[in-house]
Amino acid sequence: MPPSPFPGPGLATFEFPSLTALHAALDRVYKLGVSLPDAPLARFRAQTARLPQTTEAEQRVGQDIFRSALMDYWGGRCPMTGITDSTLLRASHIVPWADCNDEQRLDVYNGLLLSALWDVGFDAGRVSFADDGTVLVRPELSAAARTALGIESVPRLPDLQDGHRANLAVHRSRHGFS
Repeated sequence: MPPSPFPGPGLATFEFPSLTALHAALDRVYKLGVSLPDAPLARFRAQTARLPQTTEAEQRVGQDIFRSALMDYWGGRCPMTGITDSTLLRASHIVPWADCNDEQRLDVYNGLLLSALWDVGFDAGRVSFADDGTVLVRPELSAAARTALGIESVPRLPDLQDGHRANLAVHRSRHGFS
C-alpha cells in the first residue's frame, strides 16, 4: 500500500480501502515481526533450555521453529510456484544446517520456502538465484526437469534482502554458478 497523501503523525500515513485490507496488512506485519531474525532464535533458546544437550533434540526443535518462521515470512506459499499446501512446502536452508551456527540456522534470510521439487533442485545445486531473484540453472539439469520446474516461465524470487543475497552468494559459489 503506498503512503497516503493525507497528513498524519509519524514519517508516513497509510490509507486502506477497507477494514479487510487493514486487517490483512496488520496480519502481515505481525507475521513478519515473529519471523524476523531475533524471534526464531529466542524461541529456539527457550524451547531447548531444558532439553538434553543432544544434536538430534536441538535439531528437531530448531527445524520446526525455522519452518514456522519461513511459513510466516513467505506468507505460507512457494514464491516460485504459488503452492500453498503446507505438506508440499519445504523449509530450505540456503547455507546448509550443518555449516551454520544456531543464529544462522534460524535466520529467515538463510531460508526459502520452496515446493518439494524446487527444494530438491535447490538443495542439489541444480538451481540457484541471482541477487535480483532471477533463476539460475546448471547445464546438467535435464530438459524434463526444466519443464517440470517451469523454468521458462518462472517468476523472479521476490523480496530478497541483503541477508538473502549474502547467503545466496555462498550457495552459488558452492555449486559452481558464476
